[in-house]
Amino acid sequence: MLLRTTDRGLYCEAGDFYIDPWSPVPRAVVTHAHGDHLTWGCDAYLVSHEGAAVSRERLGSWAAGLESVAYGETRSINGVSVSLHPAGHILGSAQVRLEYRGEVWVVSGDYKTDPDPTCTAWEPVRCHTFITESTFGLPIYRWPSQQDVLADINAWWRTNASNGQVSLLCAYALGKAQRLIAGLDDSAGPILTHGAVERMTLRYREAGIVLPPTRHASDALRDKSIAGAILVAPPSVTGSTWLRRFGEVRTAFASGWMRVRGARRRRGVDAGFTLSDHVDWPQLLSAVHATGAERVWVTHGFTGPVVRWLAEHGLDARAIATRWEGERDDAAVDATDADTASDSAVNDDVTRGDLP
Repeated sequence: MLLRTTDRGLYCEAGDFYIDPWSPVPRAVVTHAHGDHLTWGCDAYLVSHEGAAVSRERLGSWAAGLESVAYGETRSINGVSVSLHPAGHILGSAQVRLEYRGEVWVVSGDYKTDPDPTCTAWEPVRCHTFITESTFGLPIYRWPSQQDVLADINAWWRTNASNGQVSLLCAYALGKAQRLIAGLDDSAGPILTHGAVERMTLRYREAGIVLPPTRHASDALRDKSIAGAILVAPPSVTGSTWLRRFGEVRTAFASGWMRVRGARRRRGVDAGFTLSDHVDWPQLLSAVHATGAERVWVTHGFTGPVVRWLAEHGLDARAIATRWEGERDDAAVDATDADTASDSAVNDDVTRGDLP
């Protein structure tokens, strides 16, 4: 086995490095800069060129050991050929390809196959063994068109603005927030950002990602220029005293979990929009097929239904333990509704199948 699971994450013994370790290690190959994949305290990091700036922003003083490579560039680590390939999840997200003695493994990290303008689109990488996430690995998770979702968000914002209300759009500060900002129509009003979102948005702009103008929310509050605004912020601001400074606010959450009935109510928001930076059920199955892998390891999320479907269709599939959490702000939504609502759907879809 080229990789094995350990108490610190996926380990490549031949190369003596870890992929997305969840505790400090001497050498880490990192798929992307979300906190459940990028661990502070490692001696050396290897990331994609595209993801270097956001990784440095997240690592702070630990970034001294960070090195980056272009997508597709091969680096030899103790005789193991390592290359990074676009994952389409957030800016700089990568799949890790390993080759050693004729065996090829690919670790997907987090990924989505729908392209968006804020990161390089996912590319299938042929391999013998594919390690896939399954954050939304249930048949009920099928994403609507992102163009339709963004149109709904803009319409919601315009309605609120016409009623004299500020719109709060909650999303993870790195990746989801910038994807939403890219889809906002700034003719509806000013786009304001929470500080955590603005810091990452600046890194996106420096990387050449074209986004509409934004303004730090605190600056807009000082000069009282918040009329008709939309505020993009992490979900943690809901119910805060800071948010009350904006007056009458309508709230919304953008997440794949909004596909599940009851998620909006649990979040305590006025509107929910189904937009995820992870693959849905049919996209996951199609991605596995595109790799040509004979062996598939499935990690974090609803691993059981995915493993079952793949095994019934002739693949060597198994679940592996992980501390990866997917989108952690999203993960606070109670997933029990998804389990209950999908029992019959899993049976139907596993039998019917969606793989091309």
